[in-house]
Amino acid sequence: MKKTILVILLFCIAGITNAQAIFTKADTLRGSLNDQRDWFDILKYDITVQPFFETKSIIGRVTWTAKVIKVSNDIQIDLQPPLIIDSIIYSAMNSPQKNSTLSFTRDNNIAIANLTDHPAINSSFQLTIYYHGIPREAIRPPWDGGWIWKKDANGKPWMSVACQNIGASVWYPCKDIQLDEPDNGASLTMIVPDTLLAIGNGRLKKESKNKGWATYTWEVTSPINNYTIIPYIGDYVGWNEKYAGLKGNLDVHYWVLRESEAKAKLQFVQVPQMLKAFEYWMGPYPFYEDGYQLIQSPHLGMEHQSAVGYGNKFADGYLGRDLSGTGWGLKWDYIIVHESGHEWFANNITTKDIADMWVHEGITSYTETLYTEYYYGKEAGNEYTFGMRKRIGNDRPVIGHYGVNEEGSGDMYPKGAVMLHSIRQAINNDSLFRNILIGLNKDFYHQTVTTQQIENYISNKANFNFTKTFDQYLRTTQIPIFNYYYDSTQKIFTYQYKNCVVGFNLPINVVYKNNAISLLPMDYESKKRLFKIDNFNVKEFVKLILDKYYVKLEESKF
Repeated sequence: MKKTILVILLFCIAGITNAQAIFTKADTLRGSLNDQRDWFDILKYDITVQPFFETKSIIGRVTWTAKVIKVSNDIQIDLQPPLIIDSIIYSAMNSPQKNSTLSFTRDNNIAIANLTDHPAINSSFQLTIYYHGIPREAIRPPWDGGWIWKKDANGKPWMSVACQNIGASVWYPCKDIQLDEPDNGASLTMIVPDTLLAIGNGRLKKESKNKGWATYTWEVTSPINNYTIIPYIGDYVGWNEKYAGLKGNLDVHYWVLRESEAKAKLQFVQVPQMLKAFEYWMGPYPFYEDGYQLIQSPHLGMEHQSAVGYGNKFADGYLGRDLSGTGWGLKWDYIIVHESGHEWFANNITTKDIADMWVHEGITSYTETLYTEYYYGKEAGNEYTFGMRKRIGNDRPVIGHYGVNEEGSGDMYPKGAVMLHSIRQAINNDSLFRNILIGLNKDFYHQTVTTQQIENYISNKANFNFTKTFDQYLRTTQIPIFNYYYDSTQKIFTYQYKNCVVGFNLPINVVYKNNAISLLPMDYESKKRLFKIDNFNVKEFVKLILDKYYVKLEESKF
């Protein structure tokens, strides 16, 4: 009877798990390409928005400039209700044909506009979408996305958007998929009360005031992912400085609410320190053309490209806490370090599908270790990484389902970082490891990528096939078991991995009592003498391995 109940229970659990993997038509329309989406390449977005604080509403206009890749009849426009499209204007560039108003139909989060002609392959066109409405309001930003309507300490409006998870189409019409970044960047024009200042990505191109309203236009020239194009509107004050970096003088700008200026000037001295450490580990800051900005935001923080959102209350740690539990995370400001690290991994290198977001979050989480190591030493970095492990839940794989706009497990942050740390130990050459990080940012500069490209690059440069390592940590929830045996008579130490994918072969490289030891897993029956060290302490040796590799311990005879 107990066995029968257990079987039924297992089937129920399996049913629940499968139900979680059911996706809708809307998921596919958002998360993949189709005939209405794959025929054009976005070259630039020109966004104009006017928010109205009292009614929590906006009116806007967005012009897409795009290049034709193949012939099509229709075009998909992503815009989430309750925002309303008023009209869509199509214009073929370098053509005497007049603008044409397109008919369209709405289907939940998308609109399908019907083209009146067939643009030629390799030609360019512009699509202008006029829209208005009350956008979705973020309840718990930045995790719950949408417009943010707050007031500062002086009662003045403070407005912004956070939309990484929910998508940029929550506030402006776009091709809402990461694989198609606007090649030539984007402009953002904000029309706001003239008592407020509006800040956007990149550089301020023009501003004007008229009848109580102020208009600010900001522009980035680099490719940019949709969700990082963000307005910041409030009673801001700012200052700037030059950072002497690897590509010359980098323009660095800071913007905070008026009441926060004194505290911010003390805390933001960490920005040049961050830039110094990250340029050492990962190469030049990727957006010298657009500059670097750190902007106080009405939420904790986000990696908005060249306009990093900051809301960490001008304190070290993560809202005053050390997420690693080691003490090292209280030595620096988590949001300055982590969100700025995304300029290299997320903004310079962006994944085509959000299922591969470990490339953004896992590698950027490891930049926390790199920062700690740069200023406090290698052991500090090791301890910080070890502390991350307690945040790993192994609830589901790190990589999500492809083509349906689904991220994987939140483990992508700590598990991605400790995986990278384990790979670094296996490479056993910090100079080579650093060159891999620098090479990634150079060879995939301003590109969108797949996880396979990143995995293959690391393996090729390391001259070791880490395919099974990536499979283990990214595609399963199993923690490898480090199963060892030490024969004290013959002084043979050997080990194997259990609870892992077939062929898992992560090398072990450690320094023990001034001896560099390199091991590959093998069957004890081979009787191979791996090393012989006087006064060998097996527990001490195994602890050294467990401190640096993400494996569990099991001691037994094979």
